Amino acid sequence: MPDHPLPPASIDETIAMLAREDYLAGRSLATVLFLALKMKRPLFLEGEAGVGKTEIAKVLSKALDRPLIRLQCYEGLDIASAVYEWNYPAQMLEIRLAEASGLTDRNRIESDIFSERYLIRRPVLQALSSAEGRAPVFLIDELDRTDEAFEAFLLEVLSDFQVTIPELGTIKAAEPPIVIITTNRTREVHDALKRRCLYHWVDYPEAAQELEIIRRKVPGCNEALSQQIIAYVQKLRTLDLFKNPGVAETIDWATALTELDRLALDPQTISDTIGTLLKYQDDIARIQGGEGARVLTEVKDELRAAS
Repeated sequence: MPDHPLPPASIDETIAMLAREDYLAGRSLATVLFLALKMKRPLFLEGEAGVGKTEIAKVLSKALDRPLIRLQCYEGLDIASAVYEWNYPAQMLEIRLAEASGLTDRNRIESDIFSERYLIRRPVLQALSSAEGRAPVFLIDELDRTDEAFEAFLLEVLSDFQVTIPELGTIKAAEPPIVIITTNRTREVHDALKRRCLYHWVDYPEAAQELEIIRRKVPGCNEALSQQIIAYVQKLRTLDLFKNPGVAETIDWATALTELDRLALDPQTISDTIGTLLKYQDDIARIQGGEGARVLTEVKDELRAAS
């Protein structure tokens, strides 16, 4: 019997599982996540930065009591950094000790130094090396930052959950890890990789959902202020900014305003704290230059009309 919680048995249980960890998922996301767990298929999550793609892997790890193994992708990521490499200093020392002891059998020396003892396991190999019943959550974060050569390497991993090491042979997972792949769509990922996954586009949450997120993540935030924050952020996302604020930035802004004991938004407060919400100077200058005050007026008028 497994010594960790079992995966959810239905879509409703998936929604409830995520909610217990304060992740509010729509039914479409919960459905594809439930299917990915049921079918043991990787889940490919695409969307703007800051909408909560990475958080899904963290929540799964916590909810299912599984280790989280994270491969943070970047330009130039190679096999040695992502999959495995040999402990060359230790191998050289072993060769010298063998020579000093008079051992001349090259096949035996080679067999000794290219063994598990000298293998350094990087995230991909770690994800495939867990014992049955303890498969980890394997997060491949921001895959679009890597190149097509690394994508091609991942095809074997995602198809058969195995890695081939020339000196050792093929290492196959006793139980497939729960694979979550995220991308911010800075470039298109090849169809061959996507075909091996279930797919979901993670969008910005609706106002009511984002308000509930603030209530859970920043419980000390005044209710009226929370409503103003959400209405303001939702309206900012319609302005065609260089980088729209994500949910993570909304939480940061609500936390900052709570720490400053603010009970309502005003132009000066927005100008003073906008750096917690927007991260590009052109966007900040646009809001501080008068558009921020106009948006605030619209927000307050709409909230007043709705009350």
